[in-house]
Amino acid sequence: MFSIHHARVFGLSCFVAASVAAAADGLRVAAWNISNYNGGNASSIATAVYGEFNGRRFEPDVILLQEIRSQSALNALVSALNGASGSPGDWVGAPFFSGGGGGLNTALVYRDSKLDEMNSVLVWPGSSSTNPRNIVRYDMRLDGYTSDEAVISCYPVHMKAGSSSSSQNRRLIEGQRIRDDAESLPSGRHFIMGGDTNTQSSSQAGYQELVGSQANNAGRFFDPINAPGTWNNNSTFRYIHTQDPVGGGGMDDRHDQLLVSGNFGDGVGLEYIGAFAQPWDLSTWDDPAHSYRCWGNDGSSFNQALRTSGNAAVGPAIAQALIVLGDNSGHLPVYLDVMVPAKAGADAALDFGTVNVGDTAQLPLDVFNAGDVGLWGAGGIEDLRYTLIAPAGFTAPSGQFVDAAGGSVNTHTVTMLTTTEGIFSGTLLVSSNDPDSPMIAVLLTGEVVSGAACAADLAEPFGVLDLADINAFTQGFFNNDPIADIAEPFGVFDLSDINLFVDLFVAGCP
Repeated sequence: MFSIHHARVFGLSCFVAASVAAAADGLRVAAWNISNYNGGNASSIATAVYGEFNGRRFEPDVILLQEIRSQSALNALVSALNGASGSPGDWVGAPFFSGGGGGLNTALVYRDSKLDEMNSVLVWPGSSSTNPRNIVRYDMRLDGYTSDEAVISCYPVHMKAGSSSSSQNRRLIEGQRIRDDAESLPSGRHFIMGGDTNTQSSSQAGYQELVGSQANNAGRFFDPINAPGTWNNNSTFRYIHTQDPVGGGGMDDRHDQLLVSGNFGDGVGLEYIGAFAQPWDLSTWDDPAHSYRCWGNDGSSFNQALRTSGNAAVGPAIAQALIVLGDNSGHLPVYLDVMVPAKAGADAALDFGTVNVGDTAQLPLDVFNAGDVGLWGAGGIEDLRYTLIAPAGFTAPSGQFVDAAGGSVNTHTVTMLTTTEGIFSGTLLVSSNDPDSPMIAVLLTGEVVSGAACAADLAEPFGVLDLADINAFTQGFFNNDPIADIAEPFGVFDLSDINLFVDLFVAGCP
């Protein structure tokens, strides 16, 4: 059963491990009500997304969007993202579902070098009496992965606005439909809801439907920064308010949020980078225990338009761009960072060659974290954790081993038993936390011959030391064949192997 206590411990350890990494390490997930967007404003989009202040950038990898007017508006946003200075140019739009809410549609854009769209589902169409806009789910898989462990189901949501009982009842219906759909997902699936909740307090029924404990918690969402309360017009929450940067009502609401499934804090695979469910430090905008941020808000704009001059979070240029994109009554984006699963790599085979009974037969086995550091960053990939399981006739070190992405290779000594003659083969298993390949098979082969054999007698005719043996050793040495690795340190082909072979050859066979 999921435990918040365990989630905090695991989440904090993940954050500490990744805190020295670049801000963009891992997968950055954002939600953004881009305020009645109908195209244009490419310059402001470029500044808001790829502008830099004090080494900080927004630069998300996927955005759960609200208030996109049309397919052409979505296309314009994708074009603006790809054309921005500093953009990797790999943005695409997921399938667009138009309907409900007077054209204020939800949508999703993502970087296709990091994510692959698997499925797009219209969960519920928008209605004038229930959810005002379409409820859509996008199933996205991390690029380079194949298992369901690397899939995130994303719900971009724009819930019913207003504080009346009617509006709250409609938000309850939305919450029920989203949670019901999340409950239907494959067991263990990760999911995220991001968007404009239009919710004034965490105690409201629609919000509790999403985050509250029920008989079936398979579809339960969690606030990763654990900041419940009455958010509306409450200065206590001024550092995590997202509406209204334009200043119509001032910055006084936490309408925009990212809520996630509990397995983002279970210490396995896809993980929230931060102390999952540890309460946000309400005295700052950049709580170091969390990767979650309200982009643009430095807490100095309560009940006012977003501060530009002196904005400690994003500086004046980015703040002004966010205001422009806020149209008449705007929102700030929110984001969080996710660590991707480890990937295991190892030698495919080890051949011990022919050894004498009673002799030492050892070879090095390399195991490493094969996560794509170039794509995810070293701090954005989970540590590889693994054990070695040797077959009969061979031994390998016991215990659990760890390798960080981008670090040095772990080298282990595998031994073939030489107490009896015979041809030996088997499969050593590397059992790891790689969700795609939890078991990697390493083929082990070798032959143990009678102790009367001579270590320098490497080629037919056996029992005679001649040029054929010298040629076999020389070829084996230059090809790094274990047949020529006869002296310590084993696994290294050097002068000690040559000297021992010469000594054995000169000494002759028994």
